[in-house]
Amino acid sequence: MKKTWGDFFWCERIGICVSKPGGATSRASVAQRLRQPEAQRDRYTTSTSSNNFDYSSSTRMKGLFKSKPRTPADIVRQTRDLLGYASRSTDGRESKREEKMTELCKNLRELKSILYGNGESEPVSEACAQLTQEFFREDTLRLLITCLPKLNLEARKDASQVVANLQRQQVNSRLIASGYLETNLDLLDILVVGYENTDMALHYGAMLRECIRHQTVARYVLESEHMKKFFGYIQLPNFDIAADASATFKELLTRHKSTVAEFFSKNYDWFFAEYNSKLLESSNYITRRQAIKLLGDILLDRSNSAVMTKYVSSRDNLRILMNLLRESSKSIQIEAFHVFKLFAAKQNKPQEIVSILVANKSKLLRLFADFKTNKGANEKENTHNGIASENWGKKPEKKGDNDTVLTKQEEPTYCATIAIDPTSPQPITGPQGETEYGARTE
Repeated sequence: MKKTWGDFFWCERIGICVSKPGGATSRASVAQRLRQPEAQRDRYTTSTSSNNFDYSSSTRMKGLFKSKPRTPADIVRQTRDLLGYASRSTDGRESKREEKMTELCKNLRELKSILYGNGESEPVSEACAQLTQEFFREDTLRLLITCLPKLNLEARKDASQVVANLQRQQVNSRLIASGYLETNLDLLDILVVGYENTDMALHYGAMLRECIRHQTVARYVLESEHMKKFFGYIQLPNFDIAADASATFKELLTRHKSTVAEFFSKNYDWFFAEYNSKLLESSNYITRRQAIKLLGDILLDRSNSAVMTKYVSSRDNLRILMNLLRESSKSIQIEAFHVFKLFAAKQNKPQEIVSILVANKSKLLRLFADFKTNKGANEKENTHNGIASENWGKKPEKKGDNDTVLTKQEEPTYCATIAIDPTSPQPITGPQGETEYGARTE
Protein backbone atom coordinates (compact mmCIF):
# COMPACT_ATOMS: atom_id res chain seq x y z
CA MET A 1 0.00 0.00 0.00
CA LYS A 2 1.51 3.31 -1.04
CA LYS A 3 2.13 5.82 1.70
CA THR A 4 2.78 9.56 1.40
CA TRP A 5 4.66 12.04 3.50
CA GLY A 6 1.37 12.98 5.07
CA ASP A 7 1.37 9.63 6.84
CA PHE A 8 4.26 10.65 9.06
CA PHE A 9 4.90 13.04 11.88
CA TRP A 10 8.17 14.88 11.48
CA CYS A 11 10.16 15.76 14.49
CA GLU A 12 12.15 18.79 13.48
CA ARG A 13 15.85 19.28 14.35
CA ILE A 14 16.12 15.67 15.47
CA GLY A 15 15.39 14.16 12.08
CA ILE A 16 13.50 11.23 13.44
CA CYS A 17 10.36 9.98 11.68
CA VAL A 18 7.68 8.35 13.76
CA SER A 19 5.19 6.35 11.73
CA LYS A 20 1.47 6.40 12.41
CA PRO A 21 -0.05 3.14 13.57
CA GLY A 22 -0.20 0.91 10.57
CA GLY A 23 2.26 3.03 8.61
CA ALA A 24 5.52 1.72 7.19
CA THR A 25 8.59 3.20 5.49
CA SER A 26 12.29 2.58 5.06
CA ARG A 27 15.06 4.29 7.02
CA ALA A 28 16.98 4.97 3.80
CA SER A 29 14.15 7.01 2.34
CA VAL A 30 13.78 8.92 5.59
CA ALA A 31 17.50 9.70 5.71
CA GLN A 32 17.45 10.87 2.10
CA ARG A 33 14.51 13.08 2.89
CA LEU A 34 16.32 14.65 5.84
CA ARG A 35 19.39 15.51 3.74
CA GLN A 36 17.27 17.73 1.42
CA PRO A 37 17.28 21.52 1.99
CA GLU A 38 14.56 22.63 4.37
CA ALA A 39 12.74 24.86 1.86
CA GLN A 40 12.67 22.12 -0.72
CA ARG A 41 11.53 19.61 1.89
CA ASP A 42 8.66 21.87 3.02
CA ARG A 43 7.60 22.55 -0.53
CA TYR A 44 7.66 18.88 -1.36
CA THR A 45 5.80 17.95 1.77
CA THR A 46 3.09 20.54 1.18
CA SER A 47 2.47 19.66 -2.45
CA THR A 48 2.56 15.95 -1.83
CA SER A 49 0.25 16.16 1.15
CA SER A 50 -2.32 18.32 -0.59
CA ASN A 51 -2.28 16.35 -3.81
CA ASN A 52 -2.40 12.89 -2.35
CA PHE A 53 -4.38 13.29 0.84
CA ASP A 54 -6.72 16.28 0.84
CA TYR A 55 -7.83 16.03 -2.75
CA SER A 56 -8.52 12.32 -2.69
CA SER A 57 -10.37 12.64 0.62
CA SER A 58 -12.64 15.46 -0.60
CA THR A 59 -13.40 13.52 -3.76
CA ARG A 60 -14.39 10.46 -1.78
CA MET A 61 -16.59 12.57 0.52
CA LYS A 62 -18.39 14.24 -2.38
CA GLY A 63 -19.10 10.92 -3.98
CA LEU A 64 -20.35 9.52 -0.70
CA PHE A 65 -22.87 12.27 0.16
CA LYS A 66 -23.99 13.43 -3.31
CA SER A 67 -27.83 13.61 -3.45
CA LYS A 68 -29.72 11.67 -6.07
CA PRO A 69 -31.91 13.77 -8.41
CA ARG A 70 -35.64 13.50 -7.58
CA THR A 71 -38.06 12.27 -10.20
CA PRO A 72 -41.43 14.00 -10.76
CA ALA A 73 -43.11 11.10 -8.95
CA ASP A 74 -40.78 11.59 -5.99
CA ILE A 75 -41.70 15.27 -5.77
CA VAL A 76 -45.42 14.44 -5.84
CA ARG A 77 -45.04 11.82 -3.11
CA GLN A 78 -43.09 14.20 -0.90
CA THR A 79 -45.65 16.95 -1.57
CA ARG A 80 -48.44 14.58 -0.57
CA ASP A 81 -46.66 13.75 2.67
CA LEU A 82 -46.16 17.43 3.46
CA LEU A 83 -49.80 18.20 2.69
CA GLY A 84 -50.84 15.41 5.02
CA TYR A 85 -48.63 16.90 7.72
CA ALA A 86 -50.13 20.36 7.15
CA SER A 87 -53.70 19.04 7.33
CA ARG A 88 -53.31 17.18 10.62
CA SER A 89 -50.45 19.01 12.31
CA THR A 90 -51.07 20.25 15.84
CA ASP A 91 -47.38 20.46 16.61
CA GLY A 92 -46.65 23.36 18.90
CA ARG A 93 -43.10 23.73 17.59
CA GLU A 94 -43.45 26.66 15.23
CA SER A 95 -39.96 26.29 13.81
CA LYS A 96 -40.59 22.73 12.63
CA ARG A 97 -43.93 23.65 11.08
CA GLU A 98 -42.44 26.63 9.30
CA GLU A 99 -39.67 24.44 7.90
CA LYS A 100 -42.21 21.93 6.57
CA MET A 101 -44.37 24.63 4.99
CA THR A 102 -41.33 26.19 3.32
CA GLU A 103 -40.43 22.82 1.86
CA LEU A 104 -44.03 22.36 0.66
CA CYS A 105 -43.99 25.72 -1.12
CA LYS A 106 -40.72 24.78 -2.79
CA ASN A 107 -42.20 21.51 -4.03
CA LEU A 108 -45.22 23.30 -5.50
CA ARG A 109 -42.88 25.59 -7.44
CA GLU A 110 -41.03 22.55 -8.76
CA LEU A 111 -44.29 20.90 -9.86
CA LYS A 112 -45.29 24.08 -11.65
CA SER A 113 -41.89 24.25 -13.36
CA ILE A 114 -42.22 20.66 -14.60
CA LEU A 115 -45.71 21.25 -16.02
CA TYR A 116 -45.15 24.69 -17.55
CA GLY A 117 -41.42 24.62 -18.20
CA ASN A 118 -39.16 27.54 -17.43
CA GLY A 119 -37.62 30.37 -19.38
CA GLU A 120 -34.92 28.12 -20.78
CA SER A 121 -36.73 24.89 -21.63
CA GLU A 122 -40.16 23.57 -22.57
CA PRO A 123 -42.00 20.99 -20.43
CA VAL A 124 -41.05 17.36 -21.06
CA SER A 125 -44.06 15.23 -21.92
CA GLU A 126 -42.69 12.12 -20.19
CA ALA A 127 -42.07 14.01 -16.95
CA CYS A 128 -45.56 15.54 -17.12
CA ALA A 129 -47.09 12.10 -17.62
CA GLN A 130 -45.24 10.69 -14.59
CA LEU A 131 -46.30 13.63 -12.47
CA THR A 132 -49.94 13.36 -13.55
CA GLN A 133 -50.18 9.64 -12.87
CA GLU A 134 -48.68 9.95 -9.40
CA PHE A 135 -50.75 13.04 -8.56
CA PHE A 136 -54.10 11.30 -9.17
CA ARG A 137 -53.01 7.92 -7.87
CA GLU A 138 -53.98 8.97 -4.37
CA ASP A 139 -55.83 11.91 -2.82
CA THR A 140 -53.19 14.55 -3.56
CA LEU A 141 -55.79 16.84 -5.19
CA ARG A 142 -58.11 16.57 -2.19
CA LEU A 143 -55.29 17.37 0.21
CA LEU A 144 -54.18 20.32 -1.90
CA ILE A 145 -57.70 21.81 -2.05
CA THR A 146 -58.36 21.41 1.66
CA CYS A 147 -54.92 22.71 2.68
CA LEU A 148 -54.95 25.69 0.31
CA PRO A 149 -56.02 28.21 3.00
CA LYS A 150 -52.94 27.27 5.05
CA LEU A 151 -50.51 28.22 2.26
CA ASN A 152 -49.08 31.65 1.60
CA LEU A 153 -50.23 33.73 -1.37
CA GLU A 154 -47.50 32.67 -3.81
CA ALA A 155 -47.97 28.99 -2.95
CA ARG A 156 -51.73 29.35 -3.54
CA LYS A 157 -51.07 30.78 -6.98
CA ASP A 158 -48.66 27.95 -7.81
CA ALA A 159 -51.16 25.37 -6.55
CA SER A 160 -53.97 26.88 -8.65
CA GLN A 161 -51.81 26.75 -11.77
CA VAL A 162 -50.73 23.18 -11.07
CA VAL A 163 -54.34 22.02 -10.69
CA ALA A 164 -55.39 23.93 -13.81
CA ASN A 165 -52.65 22.36 -15.92
CA LEU A 166 -53.35 18.84 -14.66
CA GLN A 167 -56.93 19.03 -15.94
CA ARG A 168 -55.53 19.11 -19.49
CA GLN A 169 -52.78 16.51 -19.16
CA GLN A 170 -53.40 13.33 -21.12
CA VAL A 171 -51.75 10.00 -20.36
CA ASN A 172 -52.18 7.40 -23.10
CA SER A 173 -54.81 9.66 -24.71
CA ARG A 174 -56.87 9.69 -21.52
CA LEU A 175 -57.69 12.56 -19.18
CA ILE A 176 -56.86 11.11 -15.79
CA ALA A 177 -58.23 14.16 -13.98
CA SER A 178 -61.70 13.56 -15.40
CA GLY A 179 -61.83 10.01 -14.07
CA TYR A 180 -60.63 11.11 -10.65
CA LEU A 181 -63.20 13.91 -10.35
CA GLU A 182 -66.04 11.61 -11.41
CA THR A 183 -65.44 9.61 -8.24
CA ASN A 184 -64.75 12.66 -6.07
CA LEU A 185 -67.49 15.09 -7.07
CA ASP A 186 -67.77 16.40 -3.52
CA LEU A 187 -64.61 18.40 -4.19
CA LEU A 188 -66.72 20.63 -6.44
CA ASP A 189 -68.82 21.57 -3.43
CA ILE A 190 -65.70 22.96 -1.75
CA LEU A 191 -64.69 24.91 -4.86
CA VAL A 192 -68.11 26.49 -5.47
CA VAL A 193 -68.62 27.52 -1.85
CA GLY A 194 -65.13 28.99 -1.99
CA TYR A 195 -66.65 32.15 -3.49
CA GLU A 196 -67.93 32.94 -0.02
CA ASN A 197 -64.35 33.18 1.29
CA THR A 198 -62.83 36.48 0.25
CA ASP A 199 -59.25 35.25 0.57
CA MET A 200 -59.79 32.00 -1.33
CA ALA A 201 -62.45 32.96 -3.89
CA LEU A 202 -60.15 33.72 -6.83
CA HIS A 203 -57.99 30.64 -6.30
CA TYR A 204 -60.93 28.26 -5.93
CA GLY A 205 -62.69 29.97 -8.82
CA ALA A 206 -59.72 29.40 -11.14
CA MET A 207 -59.63 25.73 -10.16
CA LEU A 208 -63.38 25.36 -10.64
CA ARG A 209 -63.33 26.80 -14.16
CA GLU A 210 -60.68 24.31 -15.19
CA CYS A 211 -62.50 21.39 -13.58
CA ILE A 212 -65.74 22.11 -15.44
CA ARG A 213 -63.88 21.55 -18.69
CA HIS A 214 -64.95 17.97 -18.03
CA GLN A 215 -68.57 17.41 -19.04
CA THR A 216 -69.38 15.16 -16.10
CA VAL A 217 -68.19 17.81 -13.66
CA ALA A 218 -70.14 20.57 -15.43
CA ARG A 219 -73.32 18.47 -15.35
CA TYR A 220 -72.90 17.90 -11.62
CA VAL A 221 -72.61 21.64 -10.91
CA LEU A 222 -75.52 22.53 -13.21
CA GLU A 223 -77.82 20.02 -11.56
CA SER A 224 -76.79 20.87 -8.00
CA GLU A 225 -78.27 23.46 -5.69
CA HIS A 226 -75.05 25.45 -6.09
CA MET A 227 -76.31 26.78 -9.42
CA LYS A 228 -78.74 29.10 -7.66
CA LYS A 229 -75.92 30.54 -5.57
CA PHE A 230 -74.24 32.02 -8.62
CA PHE A 231 -76.97 34.66 -8.92
CA GLY A 232 -75.76 35.96 -5.56
CA TYR A 233 -72.04 35.51 -6.24
CA ILE A 234 -72.27 37.56 -9.43
CA GLN A 235 -73.59 40.53 -7.42
CA LEU A 236 -71.05 40.42 -4.59
CA PRO A 237 -69.68 43.87 -3.65
CA ASN A 238 -66.10 42.74 -4.30
CA PHE A 239 -65.66 43.45 -8.02
CA ASP A 240 -62.88 40.91 -8.62
CA ILE A 241 -64.82 38.07 -7.01
CA ALA A 242 -68.05 39.04 -8.79
CA ALA A 243 -66.24 39.13 -12.15
CA ASP A 244 -64.64 35.74 -11.48
CA ALA A 245 -68.00 34.22 -10.54
CA SER A 246 -69.51 35.70 -13.70
CA ALA A 247 -66.77 34.08 -15.80
CA THR A 248 -67.44 30.70 -14.19
CA PHE A 249 -71.20 31.14 -14.66
CA LYS A 250 -70.68 31.83 -18.36
CA GLU A 251 -68.40 28.81 -18.72
CA LEU A 252 -71.05 26.58 -17.19
CA LEU A 253 -73.74 27.83 -19.59
CA THR A 254 -71.76 27.85 -22.83
CA ARG A 255 -69.05 25.15 -22.88
CA HIS A 256 -70.92 21.83 -23.11
CA LYS A 257 -73.76 22.44 -25.57
CA SER A 258 -75.78 19.26 -25.14
CA THR A 259 -75.53 19.33 -21.34
CA VAL A 260 -76.60 22.99 -21.21
CA ALA A 261 -79.56 22.37 -23.53
CA GLU A 262 -80.69 19.51 -21.30
CA PHE A 263 -80.33 21.73 -18.22
CA PHE A 264 -82.48 24.48 -19.75
CA SER A 265 -85.18 22.04 -20.80
CA LYS A 266 -85.51 20.86 -17.19
CA ASN A 267 -84.97 24.14 -15.38
CA TYR A 268 -86.29 26.81 -17.74
CA ASP A 269 -88.90 28.38 -15.46
CA TRP A 270 -86.92 29.00 -12.29
CA PHE A 271 -83.67 29.78 -14.11
CA PHE A 272 -84.98 32.56 -16.34
CA ALA A 273 -87.18 33.93 -13.57
CA GLU A 274 -84.01 34.39 -11.52
CA TYR A 275 -82.02 35.57 -14.52
CA ASN A 276 -84.51 38.28 -15.42
CA SER A 277 -85.18 39.60 -11.93
CA LYS A 278 -81.68 39.41 -10.44
CA LEU A 279 -79.44 40.04 -13.43
CA LEU A 280 -81.23 41.77 -16.31
CA GLU A 281 -83.14 44.05 -13.93
CA SER A 282 -80.25 44.51 -11.51
CA SER A 283 -79.42 48.01 -10.32
CA ASN A 284 -75.75 47.36 -11.10
CA TYR A 285 -74.66 48.48 -14.56
CA ILE A 286 -71.89 45.86 -14.92
CA THR A 287 -74.29 43.08 -13.96
CA ARG A 288 -76.89 44.19 -16.53
CA ARG A 289 -74.29 44.53 -19.26
CA GLN A 290 -72.76 41.09 -18.70
CA ALA A 291 -76.19 39.48 -18.31
CA ILE A 292 -77.64 40.81 -21.56
CA LYS A 293 -74.51 39.79 -23.48
CA LEU A 294 -74.60 36.27 -22.03
CA LEU A 295 -78.31 36.02 -22.80
CA GLY A 296 -77.57 36.79 -26.45
CA ASP A 297 -74.87 34.11 -26.54
CA ILE A 298 -77.26 31.55 -25.07
CA LEU A 299 -80.27 32.31 -27.30
CA LEU A 300 -78.26 32.62 -30.51
CA ASP A 301 -76.64 29.22 -30.04
CA ARG A 302 -78.16 26.63 -32.38
CA SER A 303 -78.22 23.97 -29.67
CA ASN A 304 -80.54 26.20 -27.61
CA SER A 305 -83.12 26.78 -30.36
CA ALA A 306 -85.94 25.34 -28.26
CA VAL A 307 -85.04 27.66 -25.38
CA MET A 308 -84.88 30.64 -27.71
CA THR A 309 -88.31 29.90 -29.15
CA LYS A 310 -89.82 29.71 -25.69
CA TYR A 311 -88.05 32.83 -24.44
CA VAL A 312 -89.10 35.09 -27.32
CA SER A 313 -92.73 34.03 -26.94
CA SER A 314 -92.99 35.66 -23.53
CA ARG A 315 -94.55 39.10 -23.12
CA ASP A 316 -92.66 39.69 -19.86
CA ASN A 317 -89.34 38.94 -21.52
CA LEU A 318 -90.12 41.40 -24.31
CA ARG A 319 -90.95 44.08 -21.75
CA ILE A 320 -87.55 43.63 -20.09
CA LEU A 321 -85.73 43.80 -23.43
CA MET A 322 -87.56 46.95 -24.52
CA ASN A 323 -86.64 48.62 -21.26
CA LEU A 324 -83.00 47.66 -21.80
CA LEU A 325 -83.20 49.36 -25.20
CA ARG A 326 -83.83 52.60 -23.30
CA GLU A 327 -80.52 52.34 -21.43
CA SER A 328 -78.21 55.31 -21.75
CA SER A 329 -75.31 52.91 -22.27
CA LYS A 330 -74.74 52.17 -25.94
CA SER A 331 -73.13 48.83 -25.06
CA ILE A 332 -76.27 47.61 -23.31
CA GLN A 333 -78.45 49.00 -26.10
CA ILE A 334 -76.50 47.10 -28.75
CA GLU A 335 -76.58 43.81 -26.84
CA ALA A 336 -80.29 44.28 -26.09
CA PHE A 337 -80.94 44.97 -29.76
CA HIS A 338 -79.36 41.64 -30.77
CA VAL A 339 -81.79 39.82 -28.48
CA PHE A 340 -84.73 42.06 -29.49
CA LYS A 341 -84.24 41.05 -33.13
CA LEU A 342 -85.17 37.50 -32.16
CA PHE A 343 -88.58 38.68 -30.93
CA ALA A 344 -89.20 40.64 -34.12
CA ALA A 345 -87.88 38.02 -36.54
CA LYS A 346 -89.70 35.03 -35.07
CA GLN A 347 -92.26 33.48 -37.35
CA ASN A 348 -95.76 32.81 -36.01
CA LYS A 349 -95.40 35.19 -33.09
CA PRO A 350 -98.06 35.10 -30.38
CA GLN A 351 -100.71 37.76 -30.84
CA GLU A 352 -99.73 39.59 -27.66
CA ILE A 353 -96.17 39.97 -28.99
CA VAL A 354 -97.46 41.28 -32.33
CA SER A 355 -99.74 43.78 -30.58
CA ILE A 356 -96.90 45.15 -28.45
CA LEU A 357 -94.57 45.54 -31.43
CA VAL A 358 -97.21 47.25 -33.56
CA ALA A 359 -98.27 49.56 -30.74
CA ASN A 360 -94.69 50.72 -30.17
CA LYS A 361 -93.50 50.71 -33.76
CA SER A 362 -93.11 54.46 -34.13
CA LYS A 363 -91.20 54.84 -30.89
CA LEU A 364 -88.89 51.94 -31.77
CA LEU A 365 -88.17 53.39 -35.18
CA ARG A 366 -87.45 56.73 -33.57
CA LEU A 367 -85.08 54.99 -31.18
CA PHE A 368 -83.34 53.11 -33.98
CA ALA A 369 -83.02 56.11 -36.28
CA ASP A 370 -79.60 57.00 -34.94
CA PHE A 371 -78.82 53.60 -33.52
CA LYS A 372 -75.41 52.29 -34.55
CA THR A 373 -74.10 48.78 -34.23
CA ASN A 374 -70.58 47.64 -34.87
CA LYS A 375 -71.60 46.01 -38.16
CA GLY A 376 -71.85 49.20 -40.23
CA ALA A 377 -74.50 51.75 -41.13
CA ASN A 378 -75.78 49.95 -44.24
CA GLU A 379 -76.40 46.69 -42.46
CA LYS A 380 -78.02 48.63 -39.59
CA GLU A 381 -80.39 50.38 -41.96
CA ASN A 382 -81.29 47.17 -43.78
CA THR A 383 -81.90 45.37 -40.52
CA HIS A 384 -84.17 48.09 -39.18
CA ASN A 385 -86.13 48.35 -42.42
CA GLY A 386 -86.56 44.60 -42.50
CA ILE A 387 -87.91 44.56 -38.97
CA ALA A 388 -90.29 47.41 -39.68
CA SER A 389 -91.65 46.16 -42.98
CA GLU A 390 -91.66 42.37 -42.74
CA ASN A 391 -91.76 41.11 -39.19
CA TRP A 392 -94.07 43.36 -37.24
CA GLY A 393 -97.33 42.14 -38.62
CA LYS A 394 -100.07 44.21 -40.18
CA LYS A 395 -100.41 47.84 -39.29
CA PRO A 396 -103.65 48.87 -37.56
CA GLU A 397 -106.18 50.44 -39.91
CA LYS A 398 -106.49 53.51 -37.71
CA LYS A 399 -103.36 55.58 -37.97
CA GLY A 400 -102.25 57.92 -35.27
CA ASP A 401 -99.59 60.56 -35.00
CA ASN A 402 -97.20 58.13 -33.38
CA ASP A 403 -97.39 55.74 -36.31
CA THR A 404 -95.65 58.14 -38.66
CA VAL A 405 -92.06 57.18 -39.46
CA LEU A 406 -89.81 60.13 -38.74
CA THR A 407 -87.30 61.40 -41.24
CA LYS A 408 -83.75 62.16 -40.27
CA GLN A 409 -84.52 65.89 -39.95
CA GLU A 410 -87.47 65.26 -37.64
CA GLU A 411 -85.50 62.93 -35.40
CA PRO A 412 -85.81 64.00 -31.74
CA THR A 413 -82.69 64.31 -29.65
CA TYR A 414 -84.27 62.49 -26.70
CA CYS A 415 -85.19 59.35 -28.62
CA ALA A 416 -82.76 57.16 -26.67
CA THR A 417 -84.73 57.72 -23.47
CA ILE A 418 -88.27 57.31 -24.78
CA ALA A 419 -90.35 55.42 -22.22
CA ILE A 420 -91.95 52.33 -23.75
CA ASP A 421 -94.79 50.53 -22.04
CA PRO A 422 -95.60 47.28 -23.85
CA THR A 423 -98.67 46.58 -21.75
CA SER A 424 -101.09 48.42 -24.01
CA PRO A 425 -101.86 47.10 -27.52
CA GLN A 426 -102.76 50.56 -28.88
CA PRO A 427 -101.06 53.91 -28.31
CA ILE A 428 -103.52 56.21 -26.53
CA THR A 429 -103.05 59.94 -26.87
CA GLY A 430 -103.52 61.87 -23.65
CA PRO A 431 -103.76 65.56 -22.81
CA GLN A 432 -101.12 67.98 -24.10
CA GLY A 433 -100.19 65.65 -26.95
CA GLU A 434 -98.58 62.91 -24.82
CA THR A 435 -99.16 59.21 -25.06
CA GLU A 436 -99.54 57.07 -21.99
CA TYR A 437 -95.95 55.91 -22.53
CA GLY A 438 -94.62 59.37 -21.68
CA ALA A 439 -93.35 60.27 -25.17
CA ARG A 440 -94.61 63.59 -26.59
CA THR A 441 -96.08 63.40 -30.11
CA GLU A 442 -94.48 65.56 -32.74
